[in-house]
Amino acid sequence: MEKFTVIAGPCVIESKEICFEAAEVLRKLQDELPDIRFVFKSSFDKANRSSHESFRGRGMDYGLKVLEEVKKEFNLPVLTDIHESYQAKPVAEVVDILQIPAFLCRQTDLILAAAKTGKEVNVKKGQFLAPWDTKNIVEKLKFGGAKKFYLTERGVSFGYNNLVVDYRSLPIMRQFAPVIFDATHSVQLPGGQGKASGGQREFVYPLAKAAVSVGVDGLFFETHPDPEKALSDGPNQIPLKEFPILIKKLIRLRNFINESDI
Repeated sequence: MEKFTVIAGPCVIESKEICFEAAEVLRKLQDELPDIRFVFKSSFDKANRSSHESFRGRGMDYGLKVLEEVKKEFNLPVLTDIHESYQAKPVAEVVDILQIPAFLCRQTDLILAAAKTGKEVNVKKGQFLAPWDTKNIVEKLKFGGAKKFYLTERGVSFGYNNLVVDYRSLPIMRQFAPVIFDATHSVQLPGGQGKASGGQREFVYPLAKAAVSVGVDGLFFETHPDPEKALSDGPNQIPLKEFPILIKKLIRLRNFINESDI
C-alpha cells in the first residue's frame, strides 16, 4: 500500500443523494490531505443482515450505477462488497477495490474470483478467525493472481452479541499483507437488537487511536449523514459532520508517531 488509506462511506447504498453527500466530504478531505488515499465505500447488497425483514440495498444494477457516478463526479476510487463468485466480473468493471465480507473470508471460490479480476481486493478477517490463519487467505489471493490486496481487522467474537479487538492481530497480519483497521464494525454488537445489530460508536475514536498507535496501513469507517435514520448499521456509523474532525485527529496522531519514531 503506497499511501495510508482511509476507506469510508455509508454502510449500504440507500440513495444516490446520501452517497454523493458522503463522497463530497471525502473529496474535500482528499484535497486537504493529498498524502492520504481516500476511498469511497458503500454496499449494493448486505446479504448478511440479521433478519430477512432488514433492508439489504437496492440491488446490484442500481448500486453499480451509483458507484460509477460517484467515481466520475468526485474522482475517487470506490469499493464495494461481493457475496457470490458470479458478481466479481461485473462489479470489477466499475469499482477499484472488491471487498470480501468477514463471514465469507474462507470462501475459496469467491476469493479466487475476486483475485482473477486483476482489481485490488480487501478481505475482512472473520470474527471467528485467528490472525495467523489469514496467511491462508493471502495464499489464495496470490494463487488467484491478485497483485494488490489487504486484510481488514474488524474485531473477534467475544461471547454472544459482542466483539473485542485483539491488537496483537495487527502486527501478526501485517507479516502477510497490508492491514486496514475497521473502526466502526469493531464496535458493532452483532444481533444485539434482536433483528438488527447494535453498536457503540462512542468507542470508534479510541479504538482507531489504538490501531494507529500499534501500526496499520489504513482505516475503515462507515459514516452517514443521519445514523439514527440509517437503514443498516446505524448504531456504529459515524455522523458525517463529525467525520472530518475525527480523521484529521487520527492523521495528526499518525504523523506524530512517524516523526517521533516511537
